[in-house]
Amino acid sequence: MRDRVRSEWRKAVLVCAKCTKRAKGGFGKHGRRPLARELRALGNGRKGRKADFGVIETRCLKLCPKGRVVVVDASAPDAWLLVTPRNAGRRNCRAARPDRKALNRRRSGLSSRCSRHRH
Repeated sequence: MRDRVRSEWRKAVLVCAKCTKRAKGGFGKHGRRPLARELRALGNGRKGRKADFGVIETRCLKLCPKGRVVVVDASAPDAWLLVTPRNAGRRNCRAARPDRKALNRRRSGLSSRCSRHRH
């Protein structure tokens, strides 16, 4: 039985699977691929232990930044990276931000229904 197995990895990268799932892909050319898959594609095209570097999807890393994915480079574990997906552009930022007119209506005491249907 072997005690060691040779690998061609020069580095290893840890990617939070929970953050990736929450980001719903969002990486790659069209913004549909998960980050781990996109990172693997940057290598020499070989899989597993024969790849240039290892991409390991871990369980939750307990940081959970909103709209981003946590990545840890194993050679520098003291600095964690927060990667923003491609699909988190202006369109998503606008959807998350409340509308100014709606805020003014709430402050003035008018409901959204009253402001639309003036009697």
